[in-house]
Amino acid sequence: MAEQEAAAHRGRGGNGVLTGYAVVTLAGGVAGLYCTKLLADAGARIVFAEPPQGIALRRRTSSEATPEPGIDGALFQFLTGAGHSVIIDRSRPDDRDLLDALLADADAVVWSPGGDPADDPRFAPAALRERHPHLVVTTITPFGLDGPWAGRPATEFTLQAWSGGIVGLGRGAPERAPIHVGGEVGEWFAGAHAAAATLTARHRALRTGTGELVDLSMLETQILGLSYYPVSFYETVNRPFRTQRRLSRPGVATAADGLIAVGCGTAQQWFDLCVMVGHPEWIDEDPTPAITERTNEKAGEIDAWFAEHTVAEIRELATAFRIPNSPVAGGADVTEIDQHRAREFFTVNPRSGFVQPGPPFRTTPTLLRAPEPAPALGEHTGHYRNTAGTAREHGTNYAVHRSLTGTADPLRTRRRGADSASHRSPTGAGNPLPFEGLRVLDMTTFWAGPSCTHYLALQGAEVIHVESAQRPDGTRLIAGVPVDEDRWWEKSGIFSGLNTNKRGITVDFRTDAGREILRRLVASCDVIVENYTPRVIEQIGLDYDTVRSLRPDAIMVRMPGFGLDGPWRDNPAFAYVIEDASGLTWRTGYPDQNPVEPYSLGDPNAGVHALVGVLLALEHRRHTGRGVLVEAAMVDAALNITAEQVIEYSAYGTLLEREGNRGPHAAPQNLYRAAGVDEFGRSDNWVALAVATDEQWAALTAALGEPAWASAPPLRTAAGRRAHHDEIDEHLSAWCADRPAGEIVDVLWAAGVPVAEVRQPHRQIEIPQLGHRNFFEPVPHPVNPTARHSTVPARFSAGPARYHRAHAPLLGQDNDMVLRELGYSAQEIATLEKDKVIGGSPGF
Repeated sequence: MAEQEAAAHRGRGGNGVLTGYAVVTLAGGVAGLYCTKLLADAGARIVFAEPPQGIALRRRTSSEATPEPGIDGALFQFLTGAGHSVIIDRSRPDDRDLLDALLADADAVVWSPGGDPADDPRFAPAALRERHPHLVVTTITPFGLDGPWAGRPATEFTLQAWSGGIVGLGRGAPERAPIHVGGEVGEWFAGAHAAAATLTARHRALRTGTGELVDLSMLETQILGLSYYPVSFYETVNRPFRTQRRLSRPGVATAADGLIAVGCGTAQQWFDLCVMVGHPEWIDEDPTPAITERTNEKAGEIDAWFAEHTVAEIRELATAFRIPNSPVAGGADVTEIDQHRAREFFTVNPRSGFVQPGPPFRTTPTLLRAPEPAPALGEHTGHYRNTAGTAREHGTNYAVHRSLTGTADPLRTRRRGADSASHRSPTGAGNPLPFEGLRVLDMTTFWAGPSCTHYLALQGAEVIHVESAQRPDGTRLIAGVPVDEDRWWEKSGIFSGLNTNKRGITVDFRTDAGREILRRLVASCDVIVENYTPRVIEQIGLDYDTVRSLRPDAIMVRMPGFGLDGPWRDNPAFAYVIEDASGLTWRTGYPDQNPVEPYSLGDPNAGVHALVGVLLALEHRRHTGRGVLVEAAMVDAALNITAEQVIEYSAYGTLLEREGNRGPHAAPQNLYRAAGVDEFGRSDNWVALAVATDEQWAALTAALGEPAWASAPPLRTAAGRRAHHDEIDEHLSAWCADRPAGEIVDVLWAAGVPVAEVRQPHRQIEIPQLGHRNFFEPVPHPVNPTARHSTVPARFSAGPARYHRAHAPLLGQDNDMVLRELGYSAQEIATLEKDKVIGGSPGF
């Protein structure tokens, strides 16, 4: 019983809320397998249709470690726990029949190119949809299934370049090449989005009785994860968000005994930092320069102070001042951080005993199952052959599913007897928006929380975004618009980019009247999402027990930085601190310098994992009629996409470290300076190049004209190219220096080599592939110029054709209408406004 309670506390136990849901996997990369891992953890039955030699990821490591013969790689074991492995040899007709039987009996298939049998045209997405229209087919490709860039070679590294994420938030020092975010995080982030998209299509399928094609683009996920709505920002205020690279100070600093990261993003944090390092006189100096400029001016003195103190001493002082801080942890020591230990976050792999992360969110009641072993290659082939043969004898495929689960998904049962009417919603409208009719109370701010609720709003939910006139959403305040400009608080393209389709009200919940408004809102909403520090929501009397008393079937999503318990519970958590405490920072930067904070992914990654939690909670409510508490700590989500660091260190004793712009699965991989100047007149033009296979190396050497240096025998293998990477970089740098970036891309891409321009993120709109997919949509605004806004990173065949239906709300825009819906009279609303409980302009 004690172990069951402990498992429940850690977010796992039972069979999982998706029991009865069957997914066939025709994907072999990290993105596809992380997608299915999130579904498997929730109870789905995942069948890996593997070629005879197995999925390539079975043997992959990111170091020189080699798994023992017959033992699958640790990363594969982490990603495929509880799955079933069936060998499909596409040259055998009976194997193709078996795969079709599995697909006929499944609810969804996850597909990506580059693997057998996924590359068999008979099992391409269009063919799958034609033969099995009931399936949700989720595809994961670099650019999408069609369009001018469809099918072009790319890697996670070159996609970072195209997205603008390599330079977009000013990461790294200007005297060196820009720096990518290490650890192949784009693969993991895309996998989380694919899981959310698959569950979204399932939510709609439960209403329509039919499947659809979900066409996910990894480029689009990278845009959403590594850049901060740069197109909306640019077209709103007619200037880029940031154009120069610079190191944040203090940022990652060297303490007397290790690395420590301290953030300084507000004036108060700067004042507190001045006092902490023993220079209160800095507070009274010229306040005109930006905080970043002031911290850089004092960099030498700040660094000297840090070097004289231990990590523990600095953390104690910074925490007392409420300055965001964290040790900078990697695979060797992230498991020892006291917050992770107190929450018992890490667990052991049930097959091989190495350390691995726990789930990215926790739920009450438990919706996830405990970890189970990964399948051996072909472990379940015989069973599925036998059950498929039995099913054929009886004229049905249904026995394939029931034989292993003993239960069936209700959608599968309904569709088997469905007629054409099942392709329409209960209201008679075809293909309704997936979350039409769902009402969401959005008590979030900045990036992580709003990105979760924004997806729901784009997909049809009614989302009510709550701000305070006294303290508006923080993204309204970072547009750099002077406060003497008319309605300056409405001119943030970042706020707009995160909040279209939402209704907006203001509530001062420090007052009794404001808290009463919130209570009425809670009682009227299906889902409540908040991302304040834990003490805030509890101080205003809206903990989960209270929410449940007001609305027993409510789903409450809490998004604290570090969790609802543990010694870091109430610490301020910005994206960069989450990155420091999870390993995202550790693998980003040059090996001869301190790591560099990504300053981006910590927020949207938390948002998409919280979204997956919401969708699983909706499954539970559909089954039981009861609500769920989802605790989606930002750091838990980040620790999942950095899982490989802990896994490799525990399984093989290998510490994965930063490699600049190189990576473990491509050689050469780097940024190379191109000829010419950029749009700002600087010689800061770069191309990204990554050679992931021997075939791509041959193509590269041919495109270069077969130079003698490239013909050296050692360079014919990945190991040889890695050993001679410095020499290769010299030659490629010389070749690129004489050519414009566009010419380099044209030549190498035509040859089949993954390559990209490193673009400023506000130029994303120039990418023709994004135009083809309508990733950006123009949104008129009553205060600002019409600006293009990003949508979601997948095209759904059932629609919608357009996502943005309304501009982001003006401050307090819907106060009157929402309060009337809650039963307030006109006189009561007037009194609330008079008392400044509600309002339409900032009360600074």
